[in-house]
Amino acid sequence: MRLPDRGRSRIVLIGASRYSDPALPGLPAVARTVTDLRDLLTDPGQGLVPDSHCTVLLDDGDLRTVGDRLRSAVAAAEDLLLVHYAGHGLVAGRRHGLYLALPDSRWAAPEFNSLEYDKLRDAVLDSPAAAKVVVLDCCFSGRALGDSLGGSGTAERLGQLEVAGSYVLTSAQRDQVALALPGEEHTAFSGRLIRLLREGIPGGPELLTVEDLYRRLRAVMAAEGLPTPLNRSAGTAHAVALGTNRAFTATAPPELRGRASAATAPPELHGPAFATSTRPELRGRASAATARPELRGRHEHAVARGKAGDWAGAAEQLRETVEAQTRLLGAEDPDTLRGRQSHAHSLGGAGSPAEAAELLRALLGDQLRLLGPDHEDTLRTRQFLAVNLGEAGHREEAAGMLRVLLADRGRVLGPDHPHTLRTRHLLARNLALSGADEEARTLLREVVAVRERVLGAEHPHTRRARTDLADLTEAGDGVREVR
Repeated sequence: MRLPDRGRSRIVLIGASRYSDPALPGLPAVARTVTDLRDLLTDPGQGLVPDSHCTVLLDDGDLRTVGDRLRSAVAAAEDLLLVHYAGHGLVAGRRHGLYLALPDSRWAAPEFNSLEYDKLRDAVLDSPAAAKVVVLDCCFSGRALGDSLGGSGTAERLGQLEVAGSYVLTSAQRDQVALALPGEEHTAFSGRLIRLLREGIPGGPELLTVEDLYRRLRAVMAAEGLPTPLNRSAGTAHAVALGTNRAFTATAPPELRGRASAATAPPELHGPAFATSTRPELRGRASAATARPELRGRHEHAVARGKAGDWAGAAEQLRETVEAQTRLLGAEDPDTLRGRQSHAHSLGGAGSPAEAAELLRALLGDQLRLLGPDHEDTLRTRQFLAVNLGEAGHREEAAGMLRVLLADRGRVLGPDHPHTLRTRHLLARNLALSGADEEARTLLREVVAVRERVLGAEHPHTRRARTDLADLTEAGDGVREVR
């Protein structure tokens, strides 16, 4: 395995963030996505190609210009050809072909003003490049709701995406979840791809292949409740390296990362026991070792305060604790990550679930990178995120995340583990609160039966599930909201 030859490779980045057709909403995140991908892939030190070998077609509505520049780049590629598209995907014609929307595309009739995927595929097939990679960050249908890139589509649609001897990667297979998330600067799929290329995969190989990136993206996006990507590979294209793993040499146990970060703590916080040391790394380790127990005590006290009902006080205390943890232990220390988790969840308890969900989604990205998808803390953040999304009114999204989490917790912990049962209970509650009473009753019966067997009939968790089942069965008016 090797990196592509910079001088003999070409990249084409196509994106449409603005549309003249009112039926196609603008996608501002696409512009930033294309710009940051260009900067990343043409970086003089770790990029794949020089800037002159990267063709950027952002908001270019002239189909002839797009075609000419695409053909020119495709013909010049000898080693790697990478084509990336971000925008709306439209489906039209008797064969339900895929069309990549351009600024002047029409939602109702894309055939004459959009880039037909079949033509893009043919151009790639004609390239002399040894390795060909096509990345499509778009939907598969003509429907676009709000700022979503999502659209209907199935795995069967991938049949038309095949490019012999190449690798095709698509961002989604369904339209349940938006692909341009509010508040994020990139599209959901490409943004996470950019993060992997920028930060690497801890514990991964020295060089990251397109298959490595696909597998990690699939795990990350499933964990976040986002549409999972699909791929189609032919020949050995799956083994082409798209960059060095920037976390390869930086991977270290969390406690060492914390100590390294703590070395930057201000001298006035070091205390007399180590203020006289002439070695900053020793002062930093002593500072972290001294501060950690006190910070953990603050954390535990604040969490208990929230459980006692003072969520607002707990949130403020945890905010201050996280600031100290970040300064003394480091932003990537496990204690700091747990502090962020508790702070966000407390904000939700204090009446700000939308703000809590935003913080938890950012935390989840860091935990997936640092701890992995199956770590206990990562799984807990996923549950907290679903809870707060539900309380913010996004019941369907919360239920979707809890379904995925239930499967993952069952696999990691076992179906009868208390945490798995808690996730099943929360899924039932969100289903009941969204009107899916029958499925909620079925799940609650299962929870009651298992908890009676595992925990006992009088355990508080068993009684809670039994009460929810009774409320749903007898009163027929759903269940009460509980964090």
